[in-house]
Amino acid sequence: MNQLARSTDISGSHEAAALLVRSGRHAAQEDRTEAAVKRYLGMTSMRLARATGMDRHMVARRLPDLMKEGRVFRGAKTVCPISNITVCTWWPVAQGDNYTLAV
Repeated sequence: MNQLARSTDISGSHEAAALLVRSGRHAAQEDRTEAAVKRYLGMTSMRLARATGMDRHMVARRLPDLMKEGRVFRGAKTVCPISNITVCTWWPVAQGDNYTLAV
């Protein structure tokens, strides 16, 4: 598991992060987010959240975790039709292709 709270965060943030992991919600959120990336190829985090009904901030936090675990990768940047800013797209990593990607 990646560090969910920064070393400079207050103790409450560290307690919340530990509870998220202990309760199994972190793993469940990762699994749901990975499933969304597999279903909705090449979407931005905001579009993924809208398409699935998941919380946008949760999705945006789990995607980098999944990338570090080699489960998804950050694709090309595009203008998000919802936010109208340039952001990255997200793609699944094919089973057996879990190598480091230089993007």
